[in-house]
Amino acid sequence: MRYICSINAMPLLNYLGRIISLDDSAVETIVNNCKDVLIPKGHTIFNEGKIAKYAWFIVSGKARSYYTDYAGKAITWSFHFNEIQSDFKNLFMLDYNSLLTQNPGTMYIEALTEVSAIRIGQLGLKSSFDHEPVLERCLRKLHEYFFIAAYDRVFNLLTMPASDRYRHLLRNEPHLLQMFPDKYLASYIGVEPPSLSRIRRNLKSIPLPGAAMSLAG
Repeated sequence: MRYICSINAMPLLNYLGRIISLDDSAVETIVNNCKDVLIPKGHTIFNEGKIAKYAWFIVSGKARSYYTDYAGKAITWSFHFNEIQSDFKNLFMLDYNSLLTQNPGTMYIEALTEVSAIRIGQLGLKSSFDHEPVLERCLRKLHEYFFIAAYDRVFNLLTMPASDRYRHLLRNEPHLLQMFPDKYLASYIGVEPPSLSRIRRNLKSIPLPGAAMSLAG
């Protein structure tokens, strides 16, 4: 389906259109609740303790979501960018729990470069769900994606040692190594940069599977 809109909502509409077929009424409602924003490098898009009123769909640039643990250390929760490798958690920037419950947030969202994004208003969309079944179904799918992404992230942080979290990163998100500095990659797996360097050295010292057998042969 081809969309015509007054703001540059096309990236968002195209993404949502791959999830569910949007009718004209749904497109109009989405566009009426969106705004193009240009966010300068270093700007904090969302602060812990604030109540979320918006979500942002990233169009270009790089950002990250992070929280502070009990010791005050910043842990990167997710990286945000719009590239061919991007999945759901990379494209949307928000404190999901705060947006859903309207309780104070626990996340920070930081622009690592200048960021172009589409700001999505929560209040206007929420009031439209009762008479917009397409939007209600779309939101249900987005909730599913958020839950799966959050579950996977929490599971990795709670059950894997740091070395396994790094292996998981290499297997599933290797592109991040070329996109973000080590200090953020380290915080993504929950360690300090020196520990990340040590993990890398240890992995390089481990023989590849089958190497010993081939040498013995």
